[in-house]
Amino acid sequence: MTEPDPVVILVEDLWKVYKLDEQEVEALRGVSLKVERNEFVAIMGPSGSGKSTLMNLIGCLDTPSSGVYRLNGKLVSSMTEDELAFIRNREIGFVFQVFNLLPKASAFRNVELPLIYAGMKKTEREDRARRALERVEMKARMNHKPAELSGGERQRVAVARALVNEPSLLLADEPTGNLDSRTGREILNLFHRIHDQGNTIIMVTHDREVADQAQRIIHIRDGQIEKDERKGA
Repeated sequence: MTEPDPVVILVEDLWKVYKLDEQEVEALRGVSLKVERNEFVAIMGPSGSGKSTLMNLIGCLDTPSSGVYRLNGKLVSSMTEDELAFIRNREIGFVFQVFNLLPKASAFRNVELPLIYAGMKKTEREDRARRALERVEMKARMNHKPAELSGGERQRVAVARALVNEPSLLLADEPTGNLDSRTGREILNLFHRIHDQGNTIIMVTHDREVADQAQRIIHIRDGQIEKDERKGA
């Protein structure tokens, strides 16, 4: 049995150019980076630096203007929209600053939803949803609707939904941005536990204190990697 490739993300000379009012804006300019399995990486940078553009490309929410992006060895930089949608559903879990939960559905149904889209059988998807909620310590609240949950509990449900497909990569965009500092620390502690269980995490943030929770901090400025810090290096 062959060992899985230790490299989850391989980006080589990635460019993203937007056309705005007949002008070209270079959001990313020749970014190259590698992320290995079970790394916990923070991407930092000021507003307009290109960090959100990089996250959108890594998350297969957008395609690069040029360059190469491989996710688990698959060349995703030249995939069609349908192929990208499949990769997003199977390989990547997303956690956003706004929780994006369906207000009329219970926590359980919100977590189960990606598996319905994936066409999974009812018994298996319900078992998976239950296990995902257990991982984030929300089993006791799984029948509550979002309005009946605190901000931290809603973010936990959003994390469970991101994990339910057992993705190879968890992408978090300002995951503590809408939370008070105590609740934010609880969510970051949850991320540490998920990382300890073997998940690869990339977290985009403008907050240095939040970024310091990661093993590695990639600083983006003017569409390029300015610095790549590794803890203990």
